[in-house]
Amino acid sequence: MPDILLTTLNARYQHCAFGLRYLRANLGNLRLRSEILEFDISQRPVDVAESLLARSPRIIGFGVYIWNATATREVMDIIKRVRPEVVLIAGGPEASYELDRNPILQVADYVITGEADLSFVRVCGELLSDQTPSTKVIASELPEFSRLTLPYDEYNDEDVANRIIYVEASRGCPFSCEFCLSSLDIPVRQSPQEAFLENLKRLLTRGVKQFKFVDRTFNLNVQASRGILEFLLAHYETGLFFHFEMVPDRLPEALREIIERFPAGALQFEVGIQTFNPEVGSLIKRRQDYGRLAENFFFLRQKTGVHIHADIIAGLPGESWESFCAGFDRLVALGPQEIQVGILKRLRGTHISRHDEEWEMIYNPQPPYEILQNRLVNFEKMQELRRFARYWDLVGNSGNFIETTSLLLRRDEAGGSPFAEFMAWSRWLHRQVGRTDGIALVRLMELLFHYLTDERNVDPHTTAAALWRDYQRGGRHDKPSFLKDFLSDNLRVDPSPHNVRGLPKRQARHIA
Repeated sequence: MPDILLTTLNARYQHCAFGLRYLRANLGNLRLRSEILEFDISQRPVDVAESLLARSPRIIGFGVYIWNATATREVMDIIKRVRPEVVLIAGGPEASYELDRNPILQVADYVITGEADLSFVRVCGELLSDQTPSTKVIASELPEFSRLTLPYDEYNDEDVANRIIYVEASRGCPFSCEFCLSSLDIPVRQSPQEAFLENLKRLLTRGVKQFKFVDRTFNLNVQASRGILEFLLAHYETGLFFHFEMVPDRLPEALREIIERFPAGALQFEVGIQTFNPEVGSLIKRRQDYGRLAENFFFLRQKTGVHIHADIIAGLPGESWESFCAGFDRLVALGPQEIQVGILKRLRGTHISRHDEEWEMIYNPQPPYEILQNRLVNFEKMQELRRFARYWDLVGNSGNFIETTSLLLRRDEAGGSPFAEFMAWSRWLHRQVGRTDGIALVRLMELLFHYLTDERNVDPHTTAAALWRDYQRGGRHDKPSFLKDFLSDNLRVDPSPHNVRGLPKRQARHIA
């Protein structure tokens, strides 16, 4: 039985807890006395507590994030009630800021703030030697990468076979965007590249197919970024998939040249636009060159097979309904395969709170702390944006409705607003179903068919053909009954190209 348990509740099973693996890799002589035990937020807190206590640990370290903060607090409460002698240590973003009003502090024995890679082992060593740490809140010093043991050997065979593997080539962010926790994480520090690439090679040899780089600004250090991309290209095999977060207005020729050489679907770039309103950008300290950004999007869409996932945020201080609408339309025109419409969150520790009074920012006090209303967008309008974001993910992003989305947005009509068109559909859909989740795919198809044909007067044969091709693109061949009267028997899509097989389903559908 381990003396030390490292645990967290992931958003879903497919995700791995990267931070826990860093902690275990750096436990030194205590590593063999430790174990990682992961759960997900669909599991009942009382069952999680039971599984943890069944291992009879002396210390349990919890990774606390916005998606699991409430459930984690409940797990810790249960453990303290039935096994008060077990020492509970909390860490992670939700345990690192605003501790004067943080409920985690009330139930944890100790809280380690910041990057705990080297602090956690020191605290555990003291506790297992029957020493008492001098303070309940322990602030971590920023560790140098050269002092850290890299965590990649902590991924087990089940992780490799079934889960997304997280890696990082750097930590920190040079920007000061007020909505983002990364703005507090400075300076940017690079992982020693030779050791990092050797670990990547071992993961590839073990059969890892999906890599998600968690670097906040992968393309900041062009020389380091190019070295990693050259390594990945040299080891590329069909089905490999690499995700990077990129600065959208920084794509010099040294990176363009190698990006062009990757096969379609091998790379996904997550690019944070957040707002196209320069006044809002200045207000929240989000600096970007919109002209260069547009040029980079054009290059990526016309010259490469990169899958672009672009982020935009609703509810920012100073952003009106009309301004957000214009920004969304501008982003659609740039042609990313996916647009994540995020709702502003007031994350603990971020400086976005300085706008609360002037812009009358009202947030939900419960995680994930989303904006409820502000001076320019009232509660009812914010709710409409929340539904818009969810329905856009179901229709615009999923890859299940690529041709149908084009019909929905009327992209072929000059002067049309994609935002206005999709908002009209969003309002109609909510009137029909009254919910934003639990809508079966075929039911959503049927609703789209009736909306386009009855409300928008689109030809039913054109609509049915688009829906049927979209449906087949996902590898399905059972023809929905409501389409049969409007389809010819020989209407088929070409099989998916070989190089998209094995890729994540959503990205594969976009590329196919």
